[in-house]
Amino acid sequence: MDEARARDVLNSAGLAGSAGDRPELIALGENAVFAVGDLVVKVGRDAPELLDRARRELAVAEWLRACGVPAVRAAEPKPWFVAGHPLTLWHRLPPAVRPAGPADLAELLRLVHALPAPSFRLPRRELLGGVERWLRLAGDAIDAEDAEYLRARRDGFAAAVVALVPHLTPGPLHGDALPRNVLVGPEGPVLVDLETFSSDLREHDLVVMALSRDRYGLGGEAYDEFIRTYGWDVREWEGCSVLRGARETASCAWVAQHAPANPRALAEFRRRVASLRDGDPTVRWHPF
Repeated sequence: MDEARARDVLNSAGLAGSAGDRPELIALGENAVFAVGDLVVKVGRDAPELLDRARRELAVAEWLRACGVPAVRAAEPKPWFVAGHPLTLWHRLPPAVRPAGPADLAELLRLVHALPAPSFRLPRRELLGGVERWLRLAGDAIDAEDAEYLRARRDGFAAAVVALVPHLTPGPLHGDALPRNVLVGPEGPVLVDLETFSSDLREHDLVVMALSRDRYGLGGEAYDEFIRTYGWDVREWEGCSVLRGARETASCAWVAQHAPANPRALAEFRRRVASLRDGDPTVRWHPF
């Protein structure tokens, strides 16, 4: 979904604003996210099955509010469905007073990981579930051999994940635990982007930061700050390499979907796949 299509959906929803008050695009990825006055509006892709995910994200927001976890709050209790796209409306948070750091994220994860299961069902963390769709979207822009290589990795890691013995008690987790999904406002850190909330191995949330250290340039001191605040280093767990490999596979496929229209994405996809083929865990990946 591109920005123009997302703005068409906003217009159909009556949220396009006036000529002098055009919605501001905040992010464009799995969703298009706009600031519309005092609201933030997330426009999902035109996939009817994503309506259930939107409903669940709103339920998670209400559950976190009831549990006292600082998180973004919904402005509407149910999603809208406009021109085939799910829309969710959120209260706009105040501007950040500083960038979120690893300790801010760890503090929020400790709260989430202490929660019991909610009254509604959370799905398993389907980390590899989007691989096939992303590779199909990439089409002929990527080498067929690379696509098959990633499919084989997906299948191997999917089987290996099932056999893992957790160190932490399984339960609710964020699913995309990065500092970019935390906003530090006047009252402290707030968790945002709740659509990947799951109930599964909580180690999923911690491997994200370990991978950030190894692949994306997160400094050693910053990572040490994260584990000091959380209280445990997932790299001590024998299953860490399995979850890391699964996430690397998914991250490669995610970039692939952008390759047909973006040469930078294609170059990054090739860099990532080559590092996996070479078995080199030190090759730096660029955020995309």
